[in-house]
Amino acid sequence: MSTSHTNVNFRELIKRPTCFLGLGFGSGLAPVAPGTFGTVAAIPIYLLMQNLSLMMYVSLTVLAFIAGIWICQLSADWIGKADPSAVVWDEIVGYLITMIAAPTGWLWIVTGFILFRLFDILKPWPISLADREIHGGLGIMVDDVIAGIFAAITLQLAANYA
Repeated sequence: MSTSHTNVNFRELIKRPTCFLGLGFGSGLAPVAPGTFGTVAAIPIYLLMQNLSLMMYVSLTVLAFIAGIWICQLSADWIGKADPSAVVWDEIVGYLITMIAAPTGWLWIVTGFILFRLFDILKPWPISLADREIHGGLGIMVDDVIAGIFAAITLQLAANYA
């Protein structure tokens, strides 16, 4: 197998579409910082969505969250761990939440990336509480959703005062 932390290789992964999504199109197989690589994988998705109407953007993001509960649970079950670091669909959705109504331009894409990663890694309350207390697919997703909300608020405040 290609990675010790997941016992999964890319060839096996692409045979399982749900797990391919759960592992962020393979980005979660990065040997270090899979969450960061998963967030990088979210940037092209954001770029494809950024010109949608706010209603369509939010609708697709909510759909990605709802589907993510199932995607993350199936991926975790396949790997055999409760919350494997290789499952990064939650980072993708968290970044999409961060970028809701974000200003355009690479400065804001990078700023949103940094803010989301900071909130996701540091896990201030209530992110840490959700991470500890909620389990399964919902648990995998919800701490990143909250991190994305915190990052989105911070990004909007920065944009309004820039």
